[in-house]
Amino acid sequence: MQQTHTRSLFDWSQLDITIAGLQRHYQQADFTPRQLVQHLLTLEQADNHNIWIERLQLPQLERYLTALEQTSPDALPLYGVPFAVKDNIDLAGVDSTAACEAYRYQADASATVVAKLIAAGAMPMGKTNMDQFATGLVGVRSPWGAGKNAFNPDYISGGSSSGSAVATAKGLVSFALGTDTAGSGRVPAAFNNLIGLKPSRGVISCKGVIPACQSLDCVSIFALTVDDANLALAAAEGHDLADPYSRPNPYDNSARRYGALTDSKTIAIPLPEQLQFFGDDTAASLYQQAIAQLQALGHQITALDMTPFLDAARLLYEGPWVAERYVATEALFNQDPDAMLPVIQTIIGGGAKPTAADGFKAMYKLQACRQQAERVMAKVDFLLLPTTPTCFTIAEVEADPIKLNSQLGTYTNFVNLLDMAAIAIPAGFLPTGVGFGVTLLGKAFSDRQLLSLANQFCQHSQQTIGALDKPLPASSVTSPAGKGGVDLVVCGAHLSGMPLNWQLSERGAVKIAEGITSADYRLFAMADGRPAMVRDEQAGAGIAVETWRVPTEAFGSFVADIPAPLGIGKVQLEDGAWYTSFIAEPRAVEGATEITHLGGWRAYCAKG
Repeated sequence: MQQTHTRSLFDWSQLDITIAGLQRHYQQADFTPRQLVQHLLTLEQADNHNIWIERLQLPQLERYLTALEQTSPDALPLYGVPFAVKDNIDLAGVDSTAACEAYRYQADASATVVAKLIAAGAMPMGKTNMDQFATGLVGVRSPWGAGKNAFNPDYISGGSSSGSAVATAKGLVSFALGTDTAGSGRVPAAFNNLIGLKPSRGVISCKGVIPACQSLDCVSIFALTVDDANLALAAAEGHDLADPYSRPNPYDNSARRYGALTDSKTIAIPLPEQLQFFGDDTAASLYQQAIAQLQALGHQITALDMTPFLDAARLLYEGPWVAERYVATEALFNQDPDAMLPVIQTIIGGGAKPTAADGFKAMYKLQACRQQAERVMAKVDFLLLPTTPTCFTIAEVEADPIKLNSQLGTYTNFVNLLDMAAIAIPAGFLPTGVGFGVTLLGKAFSDRQLLSLANQFCQHSQQTIGALDKPLPASSVTSPAGKGGVDLVVCGAHLSGMPLNWQLSERGAVKIAEGITSADYRLFAMADGRPAMVRDEQAGAGIAVETWRVPTEAFGSFVADIPAPLGIGKVQLEDGAWYTSFIAEPRAVEGATEITHLGGWRAYCAKG
C-alpha cells in the first residue's frame, strides 16, 4: 500500500521532476502523487506558451490517483510520474482533436502506448498543442495558438509536437509523448533543450494514434535526461497485433542493452560541402563542438557522402508520401476543407494529386536511396547530424511557412523513410537563448545503443535540463551497455580470409578485434584438417585469435552447424577476460598434430 507518512511542508523549489528524481522523492516520502499533482496544477501560467489543448483537472485525475493510493512506490516502474500526451494520441474519456476543432471526438479507449504507461503508474496530465494534423516542424500551425519557445517566446517551439516539448522543458511533466513522422519528436527537443527519442518504427504501438503518414509514423518521447527516456521507452514499447505496422523489438534492443559504453564507436558526419546552416554561424560552431566532444570521448569521426540520406529527405514532401496525409484526413478535407488552417489545406490538398504511377516511381527512388544509405552505414556505427540548421522567430515562420518549415527538416525528413532510429540531444544555446541540438542516428533497432552513446555525451557536457536552470543529474547507469550481439572468439577456419569465414559473414557478423589468448592454450591440427584448441595451464601458450560480433538472432543457427568434437564454450584472452569461443572435446586431440609453437592457425596454414 502507499506510504501515508509524508513531510508536512515540502519545499517545492527542491523538486526534482525527472523520473529518477521522483522515484527518490517517493521513497523518501517527501510527498504523495496527489500532492505533486496539486502543486503542478497551481504552477503559474501567466506567461502562456500555448502548451495545452486540454489540461486535466483534479476530478479527471482522480481515478489515476486513487489507483496509485492502492499500491506503493516500489510496485510500479513509473509510480506517480506525470506525463503529457500529444493531442493526436487518444486518452480514454478525453477529446482528441489533432488541433482541428471540426475533427474533435471523445476517445473511448486510450492508445496502446498511453494504456501501457498508465499501467506502469504514470499519470496523464493533459492533451498538448500541436501543428494541425501533425503537419509541420514549426509548432505555430494551431487554432490554440502558436507554440512559444520555452526560453524565448518570440521564437518557435518547434513542431509538430510543440506542447509536449514545452510542457516537459518547463517541468510541468516528467516526460511527454509526441509523434515523429518527419522530425516532430526531434526538432522541438533541440529548441527546448530536451532529449527527443524517435524510436525505430513499430517499437512503440501506433494503435490509437491519429495517422499522419501511417506507414512512417512513430510515437516519440521527450525527456529531461537520457535515463528518463530509456525508462519511458521500457514502459511504452511492445509488439501490438492491433497495429499493422508494429514490429517485435529484438533481444539486442531490449532495455537491458542500455548502459555505460566501454568501447569506441565510428561515427559519420557529412562532407563539409553538404552542411547547411542558412547563415547561422553559431549553430555551425556548436555542431563542430559536438563533433570534438565525441572525439574527446574516444570515438572515431569520419566524413562520408550523405547524398542518399539528403535525397531521401526530399522525397517526403516532394514525392507522393504527402498522399498519405491526404488519406488520413480525406473525409474532412472533402467535406469541409476550410475547417483546416490555410497552410494545412495547401499541404494536404497536394496529396490528392499524385497518381499510382508517381507512387511507384518514388518507391523506386527510395529503394535506391536505401541501398546507397546501407553502404554508408556498413562502414560506421552511427551518424551525427545537426538536429536543425537554425531556429526562426514565430513571425518569420508565419511570413514564409512552407520554405522555413522545409529548411528545419533538412536533417530529419529521411529518418523514417530509411527505417532508422534517432535521438536528439542538447548541444548548447544560440545567441537568441533558444536551444541547439545534434542528433545521433543508427540502423533500425539500434535504440539502446543510441541511448547509451547519447547518455555518455550528455554526462560529459556542462548541461542543464529543459528550461529549469538545473544541472543535469548524474546518470544512475553503471553497468556496461549490451553489445548487441554475441562476441565470438575464433582461432581457425573461421578467421577472416579462411575457408569457413563465410559462415560468419553471411549471418551479418563483423570482425571487431584481433588478439591473443592467455598463455594457457595448446593448438592442434586434427586429422580432418580442422583446428582444435584446448586449455592447458601447465604447458600452454598464447594463440592468435579474432573476435567477431555475431547477431544474436543468427548465433543459434551458427552453433547448430558446428560438427563434433568441437563446441562452444569460454576461453580466456590475454586481458584476463573470458569470451565465448570454440572449444574442443579431449578426443579431438587424439592422433592430432600439435602446432602450439607456431602461435596460431594462420601461421600453420602459411607453413604449408
